[in-house]
Amino acid sequence: MEKDKLIVVLGPTSVGKTKVSVDIAKQIDSEIISTDSMQIYKEMDIGTAKIKEREKEGIQHHMIDLVSPSEEFTVYDYKKLSLEIIENLFRYNKTPILVGGSGL
Repeated sequence: MEKDKLIVVLGPTSVGKTKVSVDIAKQIDSEIISTDSMQIYKEMDIGTAKIKEREKEGIQHHMIDLVSPSEEFTVYDYKKLSLEIIENLFRYNKTPILVGGSGL
């Protein structure tokens, strides 16, 4: 993959984004960054279609189950953390895969 490029898998809930993104990550030896606005929250599993551990197939997933729903977490916070992860992946010559439907 070309350095400093991103792959984005975008679409509504339950269209197969998870499976496609895991398959891509396995093929290119990379990691997934969730862009779902609700999966960032711990204990918000119902209604979010949050990936299950077995579905990850050993692929590292970021930005899932990070904060409590009672904590404030803004788009700025999301951007700051995500950019750190993206830059780190670039340092290891990996192409980050952004996955979600919220548009964050």
